[in-house]
Amino acid sequence: MRGSYDSAGIGGNTGTITSEQMNNLVSNLDMLEQVGSSEMNRIFTRSQKLNSEAIIDFVKALCKVSMEELRSTSDPRVFSLTKIVEIAHYNMNRIRLVWSSIWLVLSDFFVTIGCSKNLSIAIFAMDSLRQLSMKFLEREELANYNFQNEFMKPFVIAMQKSSAVEIRELIIRCVSQMVSSRVNNVKSGWKSMFMVFTTAAYDNHKNIVLLAFEVTEKIIRDYFPYITETETTTFTDCVNCLIAFTNNRFNKDISLNAIAFLRFCATKLAEGDLSSASIKTDKESGNTSQSSPSKGKDGKQENGELIDKDDHLYFWLPLLAGLSKLGFDPRPEIRESALQVLFETLSNHSHLFSLPLWEKVFESVLFPIFEYVRHAIDPSGGDPPEQGIDSEMSEIDQDAWLYETCTLALQLLVDLFASFYNTVNPLLPKVLSLLVSFIKRPHQSLAGIGIAAFVRLMTNSGDLFLEEKWLEVVSSIREAVNATLPDFSYFVSGDITLEGDGHVLNDQSNEASHGSDTSRGDSESLGKQRLYASLSDTKCRAAIQLLLIQATMEIYNMHRTRISAKNILVLVDAMHDVASHAHGINNDAILRTKLLEFGRMTQMQDPPLLRLENESYQFCLTFLHNLILDRPPSFEEAEIESHLVGLCQEVLLFYIESACSGQTTVTSADGQTQWLIPLGSGKRKELAARAPLVVVTLQTICTLGDTLFEKNLAKFFPLLSNLISCEHGSNEVQAALSDMLNSSVGPLLLQSC
Repeated sequence: MRGSYDSAGIGGNTGTITSEQMNNLVSNLDMLEQVGSSEMNRIFTRSQKLNSEAIIDFVKALCKVSMEELRSTSDPRVFSLTKIVEIAHYNMNRIRLVWSSIWLVLSDFFVTIGCSKNLSIAIFAMDSLRQLSMKFLEREELANYNFQNEFMKPFVIAMQKSSAVEIRELIIRCVSQMVSSRVNNVKSGWKSMFMVFTTAAYDNHKNIVLLAFEVTEKIIRDYFPYITETETTTFTDCVNCLIAFTNNRFNKDISLNAIAFLRFCATKLAEGDLSSASIKTDKESGNTSQSSPSKGKDGKQENGELIDKDDHLYFWLPLLAGLSKLGFDPRPEIRESALQVLFETLSNHSHLFSLPLWEKVFESVLFPIFEYVRHAIDPSGGDPPEQGIDSEMSEIDQDAWLYETCTLALQLLVDLFASFYNTVNPLLPKVLSLLVSFIKRPHQSLAGIGIAAFVRLMTNSGDLFLEEKWLEVVSSIREAVNATLPDFSYFVSGDITLEGDGHVLNDQSNEASHGSDTSRGDSESLGKQRLYASLSDTKCRAAIQLLLIQATMEIYNMHRTRISAKNILVLVDAMHDVASHAHGINNDAILRTKLLEFGRMTQMQDPPLLRLENESYQFCLTFLHNLILDRPPSFEEAEIESHLVGLCQEVLLFYIESACSGQTTVTSADGQTQWLIPLGSGKRKELAARAPLVVVTLQTICTLGDTLFEKNLAKFFPLLSNLISCEHGSNEVQAALSDMLNSSVGPLLLQSC
């Protein structure tokens, strides 16, 4: 009969029966009538006497008979199914190769029956598999003999394939009973057990999820030492199972509890519990080489903990990365709890990490948290990365993520960097790059988050920075400044005009006005969209630059004595770039005329970037003046003096040009008499706004000292005389100028007399 079973296969049909086969069947039936029940049982009980090839054929035939017995919908028989369990039990002592071949057949059989549409048969099959598993677990598994894992796989496959809730529930209960009864003997079987629970975590039925987590919770709470007793890799299976439960949507408490257990696992990992088992195994086997993936490079231990945890990368990353991904969960409580546990774990245990492990943590765990934000407002229109905010999130929830969760995560990141600065300081360029990427976003809230985190980083870590680190910091500030310069080019391009009713049109729309009304309406709408987009971007950049230069001044005030002259000059150059650019915009007559035309729409002051210009120039003056007073390392008096004198000249000259550009003269009818027309209210208001900067400049010149003042008086005197003849928006400038003449210029003139 061997050929017929092999050709039909388990669960297959034998096809048409020939007359010869029927005659053989009748003969066999006659023979069976002569065999008693005791002789029949001996066939099964003595199956262990069969040779390797015969037992495999016998198991195949028995599975085939059982399939035929169970196929009946009205009266299925389970005789052969029970005998299969007996046969497996009797032949467990066979060599590994033979037993693997036997189980390959039985595994497919149990999966097929376990997924049967006949629920009673499927339940009986799973229960039979449970009985067989319990008997198998009575035997202690030998080292490096991972057959428990293979033995348990039918449960995993049936869990994944079965459509019956009752079967999936039964599988979970079967696994639970195995753990409770045979936990001492479970070795490689943990892997399949956790796969069962992981599958259950994604189940569509709430009861399955709840039951599976209840069992998982009991296992981790009561039997955690057994999990990694033989194989440390089982720890990762446990972590992945918990991560699966954190992602379920049925019960928030399950997710929060799973996160708490991830913290528990991290604590166990940090305590070195995973290492002790593998080291013990190595000693017992006489192996002194590094065979465990959890042992450090030198294998040393101190107070029960590994000193070098480089090889813990395999275990730490799945745990930390799972918590990191929960930062995108649509449920605020889950996001907050996951980030809290993530950074708490790193804060409490990452003193064990070496630099290579830290690099992996930053690249694979921490930076991906912010990857979505860095693409959230993408002017290029590129698609955000796949790992991002859940599509289930509403727009309000996304805003909450961007401005609350993201802010918290960024603060925790810079705090973590500061706490472990001695180890992670080579990663400073990457952290600065992350913060600058926020500041570069044309989105004021995101940029504000980045700037706040930048200041926080300097507050916590600035005291530890050496010269080269400060150079990286000031270079990042300069990069951020240059990337956020406001762009008004669209307003002066000549492509936009304003009609009497306030509609915005471009050149093409004017041409299209001779065509259809629809064409004109589309062009008009496009022109408005472009104008509003350009206006929004320009305002955003201006606001970001104000925040940026104020943050720079705050950082400077905190660490004034630690920053070298060379690095301060980099800051001066960055602030001067802002000031020069802003002055160019403020001095552009065509642009200002355009902005006045669009006054109601732009709602920008005239000139548009006056505050930005004033503050950035004032900070430059402060930096340079303090350099002369402080004389920090690498200070070169001549270079600093040249910078400061040139900057003072620039400020005074720009003020004089602005004041004179507003003055006009009128000639009388006879062509001789001329009258000077007073400044208009707008120009006087502008000069009044510029006056504080001029006053600071004059005061700075006075504090240069007698020698420097006398040396550079020839450069300043023409500008001072022009200031006297200018009309001013307030009397502040005249008062400061009078003080200078009395305190500095006058004594020099009298001395020369």
